[in-house]
Amino acid sequence: MGSAPRKLTLPPISAAEPGTLYQQIVEGLKREVSEGRLAAGAALPSFRSLAEELLVSVITVKRAYEELERDGIIYRRQGLGTFVSTAAVDRSRDAKTQRARDLLREALREGTEAGLTGKDVQHLLQSIVQEEREPRHARKRD
Repeated sequence: MGSAPRKLTLPPISAAEPGTLYQQIVEGLKREVSEGRLAAGAALPSFRSLAEELLVSVITVKRAYEELERDGIIYRRQGLGTFVSTAAVDRSRDAKTQRARDLLREALREGTEAGLTGKDVQHLLQSIVQEEREPRHARKRD
């Protein structure tokens, strides 16, 4: 099956951050999977263990795990624990791709409301992509 549960490196979960606490856990775990820090078959901490680590209620972690299980990112085996599914990377990547599409649609909407054409927004995106390819030390400072 998988290895023993390891300590996760999720960002701090906080009511001050956007989204509900359980959604922050869901997004954090999806990020861990999509960025390769949690491989298929990896064991996840128990509800209680993760709740203690993140300083949230067990119910919050349970709700996050239930959503991840519905999405096919994780699966539970009675008496064995909770594990990352083999389809998790693809599902997580698909979810991130959809989120990127939604954000790009929002950016297009914002740009056109600001008077930019579709072509202007496309050039803006291309310039951002080019900036991101440059090493950080070589970027212009504003």
